Amino acid sequence: MAEEKKQEKQQNAPVAENAAAVTLQKGGKDRSIKNSKIVGNVFTYIVLVLAAGLVFFPLLVVFMNSFKAKLYISTSPFTFPTAETFVGFTNYVTGIKQSDFFSSLLNSLLITVCSTMLILILCSMAAWFLTRVQTWWTKVIYYVIIFSMIVPFQMVMLPLAGVAGILKLKNVWGIILIYVGFGAGLSTFMYSGFVKGVPVDIEESAMIDGCNPLQTFFHVVFPVMKPTTITIAILNVMWIWNDYLLPYQVLGTTKGKTTLPVAIQIAMQGGYGDVNMGGFMAMIVLTIIPVIVFYLFGQKYIIKGVISGAVKG
Repeated sequence: MAEEKKQEKQQNAPVAENAAAVTLQKGGKDRSIKNSKIVGNVFTYIVLVLAAGLVFFPLLVVFMNSFKAKLYISTSPFTFPTAETFVGFTNYVTGIKQSDFFSSLLNSLLITVCSTMLILILCSMAAWFLTRVQTWWTKVIYYVIIFSMIVPFQMVMLPLAGVAGILKLKNVWGIILIYVGFGAGLSTFMYSGFVKGVPVDIEESAMIDGCNPLQTFFHVVFPVMKPTTITIAILNVMWIWNDYLLPYQVLGTTKGKTTLPVAIQIAMQGGYGDVNMGGFMAMIVLTIIPVIVFYLFGQKYIIKGVISGAVKG
């Protein structure tokens, strides 16, 4: 019996040694995989921090220079304000007075809010209809709307200004209609992609319960579009709020009757190419604050809405 047990142990010994070797090998692989993941995460964080720094640095430069005297902005733009260069809120007060800031702010707010609201309502309804009603003429309308995305504004801005003058659209309400036309392509495209992923069953259930098409859209379909709606709203707000060329062509350069980008550009320019850089920087800071606040409140919906509008269907 003793000899049999001894032989059995000798036979099992290589198996145990092999199992131990396999375990050690797996443990080594797991540690190497874990270490490679850690290195990859550290590298990713470093890249993201550098990218964030590249984005944040210009904003920091603008903010610092908004508190400097005009002379020192040109000679030392990348240094923090010192006792010698610091002028307090003088640049802000000067910029607000020269640009008629609050009148231009009201114009920008009115144009941005009204244009964005019309784009959201009209484009969402158009996308829903064009997606659900599959006929040859709805496809033609859809592709005509999408085609407007590839036409650059610089190609049509001069004829557009002439047509706007003929149709008496060179005012705040006229430019809102023009913005709706230019924003319809991308917005309809994103809404259509999202609607294709919405089950038709919920719409049919609403109609069985007695809802007409408008009630079905506003009570059932439109609430489901929330992620894409917020994404489109953010994209259009940032575009319309910061736009310079279209207001310049349509509204002109009259102080108090144009938008903030145009008013700031015109007001901060002096004679013979002189530019009040201090006031210019201060007005840029005041102009970007509303967009940054709006973006921070809705940023989590941007990627979600873009993906849902581009992939579904």
